[in-house]
Amino acid sequence: MKKIISLLLLITITASYSCKKDFLQRDVGIQSDLEEVFKDPLLASRFGDFTYTLSITDYGRLSGYKGMTSQFTDESIANNGQIEVAAMNTGQFLDPGASDVTGIYSQMYRGIRNANLMLSNMGKTPWTELYNPNYIKGEQLYLRAYFYFELLRRFGGVVLLTEAQDFTEASTDLSRASYDETLALILKDIEESIKLLPLTNSDWPNSAAQSNRATGAAAMALKARALLFDASPLNNPDGDVSKWKKASAASKAIIDLNKFSLEANYANVLTVANSSEYIRIWPRGGRGFIGTYLSDFLIPTSYGGAQSNLSPLQNHVDLYEMANGKPITDPTSGYNPQNPYVNRDPRFYVNILYNNVTWQGRPVQTWQTEPNAQGIVTYGTDISSATSITKTSYYLKRLWPETSRSGSNASALLNYVFYRYAEVLLNYAEALNEESGPTGDVYNAVNAIRLRAKMPALPVGLTQAQMRDRIRNERAVEFAFEDMRWWDILRWKKGAEIVAQPMKGMKVIKNANGTFTYSVVELPAFSKVFNDQMYLYPIPRSEMNKTSGALKQNPGW
Repeated sequence: MKKIISLLLLITITASYSCKKDFLQRDVGIQSDLEEVFKDPLLASRFGDFTYTLSITDYGRLSGYKGMTSQFTDESIANNGQIEVAAMNTGQFLDPGASDVTGIYSQMYRGIRNANLMLSNMGKTPWTELYNPNYIKGEQLYLRAYFYFELLRRFGGVVLLTEAQDFTEASTDLSRASYDETLALILKDIEESIKLLPLTNSDWPNSAAQSNRATGAAAMALKARALLFDASPLNNPDGDVSKWKKASAASKAIIDLNKFSLEANYANVLTVANSSEYIRIWPRGGRGFIGTYLSDFLIPTSYGGAQSNLSPLQNHVDLYEMANGKPITDPTSGYNPQNPYVNRDPRFYVNILYNNVTWQGRPVQTWQTEPNAQGIVTYGTDISSATSITKTSYYLKRLWPETSRSGSNASALLNYVFYRYAEVLLNYAEALNEESGPTGDVYNAVNAIRLRAKMPALPVGLTQAQMRDRIRNERAVEFAFEDMRWWDILRWKKGAEIVAQPMKGMKVIKNANGTFTYSVVELPAFSKVFNDQMYLYPIPRSEMNKTSGALKQNPGW
């Protein structure tokens, strides 16, 4: 049995080299220390554990190499003009501030480097009965595949490193592998890891502590995601059905395990310690208020936060159907533009804070008045011209536990989810619809998600194109603010259609009699661009400056 080691126990030797900016930098003197590490199974296992920490493990500021790509899409805007978001929204991906380009590139290679070192050296370790080296090897292979997939969906084919780098050699000018070669390595590592890893978290020794660890099911979920990416229009412009067939089969294999099911309540999906829906998460328990991205990033000053740097867009709000299952654009849906928040998809009320809804004991006030005779406008508590207040009249509820409030010591769970069963179902539905059309199995997979959300089943008789649109909308709502939308838009090749459209908010006027008038407004100051070269990120300028020509840049950059 493998001894359970906390992933937070980082050994000094690992930290000493992994913080280097150059992922190929060779640190003289480290190799001899590593030899000592791999003589001790405890230190060796901790070295392997460190590979996990180079994953993307939280929502929040992009500058911390975490997630929040919703600000690149039609989900939200960055109120304060964050440099990393502004760079992406204006197409300046080569700007040093574009951290989803520069930061992720180096971070993923640091993870690959650690995994390669572990894989190359663990055979030297005198493992005891307290450890399972097969599990450790499976973890490193899974993690290497994960790191390479994060690179693949940003950059396409990349430099492939599968051996430990010699710290004493000079940096080498390396060429990139093709997209197909990079995907092949990812799938190879995944298949090998599946054979070595326990199938689920409950199969790990001391399973209660292992929800963040790799499992065979997590590797299968990564495989399903990678094959869906490969089958999508970005990488499958000719619509090769065999690719969709592989993608649907990969998701169906997880469904057939009968190990996972949907959490009963959508509102609990990110906020419970354990769930039958979780395939792999990074536990994030005990989130308080002060010093977290909640108070520093999401929560406005009107609720005691430092700023509100993210505002959900009307573009996203309009994707929520009415409770009767009809889109708000359907004239028979019952949607009333002057009462826009009544009888909507229940997931709307989980994800979005809007004018006059009660939150932390008082109504949200994102209204303003018409100018009076002196031209003075009165603003509600939660909206003004200040940069720390919403520009759209909405706040993000999904990632803001209500117990996280100014002056409170209460804490709340808010896990980072790598893969959950709802994604498997929608991946399966999307791939199967492209493979075979809207079959009964496609309906069943989508309707399972909708029924959990207390939404009606999809109408019968949809065409393949209509089902495609409904699945895409379902993904936008189900995975709101989970850092999924951007990657879906890219793989669908819908950047110009979705990202480059006008960004919109809601203007709320409070009338003299206390009622409200609602009007959708465009936000030209927050417009976003999307050009064809943006479907692939550029290799960071810092890496291109090192090459003598072997490393080639992506087209258009």
